[in-house]
Amino acid sequence: MAVAAIVIVPVGLLFLLSGLIVNLLQNTYRRINKVVAELLWLELIWLVDWWAGVKYRRLKLDVPNAILGKEHALVLCNHRSDIDWLVGWVLAQRANCLGSALAIMKKSAMFLQEVVVFVQIIGWSMWFSEYVFLERSWAKDETTLKSGMERLKDFPLPFWLALFVEGTRFTEAKLLAAQEYAVLIPRTKSVWSSHLILCNPIRCCFQGFVAAVSTMRSFVPAIYDCTLGVPRNQPKPTMLRILKGQSFVVDVQVRRHLISELPETPDGIAQWCRDMFVTKDAVLERYNTKETFVGDELLDMGRPKQSLFVVMFWTCLLSYGMYEFFKWTSILATWEGIALLVGLVVLVTILMHILIVSSQSEHSTPPKIPTKEPLNESLIQK
Repeated sequence: MAVAAIVIVPVGLLFLLSGLIVNLLQNTYRRINKVVAELLWLELIWLVDWWAGVKYRRLKLDVPNAILGKEHALVLCNHRSDIDWLVGWVLAQRANCLGSALAIMKKSAMFLQEVVVFVQIIGWSMWFSEYVFLERSWAKDETTLKSGMERLKDFPLPFWLALFVEGTRFTEAKLLAAQEYAVLIPRTKSVWSSHLILCNPIRCCFQGFVAAVSTMRSFVPAIYDCTLGVPRNQPKPTMLRILKGQSFVVDVQVRRHLISELPETPDGIAQWCRDMFVTKDAVLERYNTKETFVGDELLDMGRPKQSLFVVMFWTCLLSYGMYEFFKWTSILATWEGIALLVGLVVLVTILMHILIVSSQSEHSTPPKIPTKEPLNESLIQK
C-alpha cells in the first residue's frame, strides 16, 4: 500500500500540474491565433474599406454596441452573393472579434483550387482558427459538426459562429428549382420563399441548425439574425469588383434572439428557423421595394484604420525582406532572373484571375423588384 502511494501521488500530481499547463497553453494558443489570424484577414478588410471604398450601413438600434462582440453568438445570414462571408468579417471586425469569427463551411472551400496559394492560405488559416468543414452529407457530417461545436465550449474569447442555413448561394435558377420542388411536396408549400432558397433540392441546413442549437444552448446565449441588402441602384457585390477598386453599398440589419427562448424539441427548433427565414423574406421584399429596413435609421459603419496599419506593416516588412533577398542573391543582375520574376508575377496574376472569375456567375444577381403583393407587414414587425 505504501509503495502504491509512493507511485500514485507523484503520478497524480504530475498529471494535474502538467494538465493545467497544457490547458493554459491551449487557451493561450487560441488568444495568440486570434491576433495572428487578424494579421492576415485584415488585409481583405483593407481591400474592402480602403481599396474599393465599400460603404456599409447598419440599423442604428438593431443590436446595442455594448453587447455586439462581447458574447458568444450563432450567426444566421441570407446567402445572396459570393462575398457574404467577407461582409460577416467586416461586421466582426467592427465588433472587435474578427479573429474569433468562425463558420460552418463545405470542405471544398478549404481545398478548392489547390494550385492557387491564395485559397490554401485562407483555407488553412480557417482550419487553424477552428472553422468546421463539412462534406454536405449528414451521415458523415453529424459527428463532425457536433464535435466541432463541443470544442468551442471552453473558447476563451467571444466568438461568432456563422451558419448559412440556405445551404447554397442565391441564383434565380436555384430559386426557381427550389420553388418547383416545394410545390411538389405539400408539407413544404407553406415555407417557400420569393427571395430565399428555403426548400432547395440541394437540401437546407435545418439539421445543422438544430444540431447547433441543441449542442450550444448551454454556452451560447444569442442568435444573430443578419439580413444583407444591396440597393437597386448599386452594382452587384463581387470579389472581382472589389479587386478592381469599384465601390458599392451594403445595408445590414441584425436582430438578436435569445437562444433560451427557442423550442426544446428538434421539430420545434427547425420550425422556428423556417419561420425566421419566412420573416427574413418579408424583410427583404420590403427592402427591395422601399430600399430600407423597418426600424431606426441606417448609419455608416465607417472604416477603422486598423486594417490600413496592418497593410502598411506587411508592406514595409516584406519590401525590406525582398530588398535584402535580391541584394543577397543578385537575381536582378541577370536577364534570366528578371524574366523568372516577371513570369512568376504573370502566373500568379493569371491564377488569381481564374480563381476570382470562377467564383462569380449569376449568384450575385441583384434581386428583382417583386411583382406580387408584398408579404404580410406584420412579419417584419416581429
